[in-house]
Amino acid sequence: MFSRIRSDIECILERDPAARTRWEVLTCYPGLHAVVLHRLAHWCWQHGFKWLGRFTSHIARFLTGIEIHPGAKIGERVFFDHAMGVVVGETAEIGDGCTIYQGVTLGGTSLYKGVKRHPTLGRNVVVGAGAQVLGGFTVGDGAKVGSNAVVTKPVPAGATAVGNPARIIQAELDVKREEAASKMGFSAYGVTQNDDPLSQAMRGLIDNASTQEHQISMLWKAIEQLSVQRHDASVVPGDAAVSEHFEAEKLNQLVGK
Repeated sequence: MFSRIRSDIECILERDPAARTRWEVLTCYPGLHAVVLHRLAHWCWQHGFKWLGRFTSHIARFLTGIEIHPGAKIGERVFFDHAMGVVVGETAEIGDGCTIYQGVTLGGTSLYKGVKRHPTLGRNVVVGAGAQVLGGFTVGDGAKVGSNAVVTKPVPAGATAVGNPARIIQAELDVKREEAASKMGFSAYGVTQNDDPLSQAMRGLIDNASTQEHQISMLWKAIEQLSVQRHDASVVPGDAAVSEHFEAEKLNQLVGK
């Protein structure tokens, strides 16, 4: 038991830059207290002491503001950061290394007893503040759920779910966008980027800018080919830019002009 608590404390020190000492974490972090009390409640629940398990979880809710049903399964090194208002349902499962912020609900959409009603989080999943993950599906390892997202379908491993209803952003596309944005001194990632029209317009501009070098290369190749074929370097290529174009009108509509 004490080794698990030490592991929990170390994971908080690793993930929260505001955490200064182990003593501070042990005495002042409600997320740690909620996890420790849940283990006691879960033990009672698993061994047939249902009322005692529920009462222990009720006391934990009163002390920490975090409501975890004693039937829920929580892995190692799970960090509830701030976590006021977090609700974790009976059949929810949280994998090792997950981070969950305040206001998150791991809830169910079914009223039938005895079935898997709540989500399963894989390993190292991050769930942003205010997110609602509803249903008996799986959020894959290493996935991220953006703040205030409403997720009602499975999220693939390594992907990001943002918006209401949540849309899935594949990790490869997101990484490419971030790399292009960082070169221009702007981070495209934001908790509401898929909901804000201005953010969508910025993402479109970033995506377009990241393809400029490739577009220029296509133009040069087309010019060279036409020059060789027609022996006239002044010939202007006609369809060199057909495959990629800048949708100015669409971006203006997103901005609202």
